Amino acid sequence: MRRDTTETSDTTGTISSTTDTISTSSTAGTTDTSNAIVLRSVSRRHGSGDSAVTALDQVSLGFPRGTFTAVMGPSGSGKSTLLQCAAGLDRPTSGSVLLAGTDLTGLSETKLTLLRRERVGFVFQSFNLLPSLTAEQNVALPLRLAGRRVPRSRVREVLRQVGLGERARHRPTELSGGQQQRVALARALITRPEVLFGDEPTGALDSRTGQEVLTLLRAMVDDRGQTTVMVTHDPVAASYADRVVFLVDGRVNGELAGATPDIVAARMTELESPASRTAPAPRTGRTSHRPEALPC
Repeated sequence: MRRDTTETSDTTGTISSTTDTISTSSTAGTTDTSNAIVLRSVSRRHGSGDSAVTALDQVSLGFPRGTFTAVMGPSGSGKSTLLQCAAGLDRPTSGSVLLAGTDLTGLSETKLTLLRRERVGFVFQSFNLLPSLTAEQNVALPLRLAGRRVPRSRVREVLRQVGLGERARHRPTELSGGQQQRVALARALITRPEVLFGDEPTGALDSRTGQEVLTLLRAMVDDRGQTTVMVTHDPVAASYADRVVFLVDGRVNGELAGATPDIVAARMTELESPASRTAPAPRTGRTSHRPEALPC
């Protein structure tokens, strides 16, 4: 992983370079092929009137193809809501979300379900494996639900990718927590998704097992060009990503590229301080360092 760190933020809460790319693509009327996902002025509000809660506030952000992005922020910053909107699990109140050029906000519920099933992979903190099925049966489940033929060779291939080639016939109760999360990862990869989303994928694992899963995620990006977006609260997990995007109060509050766990932790400490909620974000700069439905 890189260790030269780039930090970018601005007073609008939108990352400047990303916004420029989005604006150019939109103005030209062409598809932005450099980004797997593009959010354009996305807002998400829950409720109405005085009791309304704004989970996301005019977020514009791009996730480049073949990269690993971690999303972090204090509790209530909107990071899980951002993931849900980007993955088509929730609809923004306003703005648009494009996945490989397809506007998710314009799709019917049926088409959105089909898109998620065929083009998006999910890994959650809870493994969500069916206890009565073997590892290979759990992995094959998304294809079976889609009514597609399930080649056993493909199932065994993805199980080998996550280091479980010899555990295909084991049921979840016969696997450790880390092995169960690997099965969940293989299940997410079986459809060859354009984007893999992780919502605290190592949150239920001990540190050693969590690092094994993170190493697998990193390898999927490096070796196979798998675009990956992960919400996490863990600076160590975030350090495996190419960049870390920070949210505060539903707005983007800068990013770090190639950051160490200590640098990520220091930034989170800044953002969690009361002053960060009232003071404007610093102007765009460059610094080198050496050696949720409801918002959440």
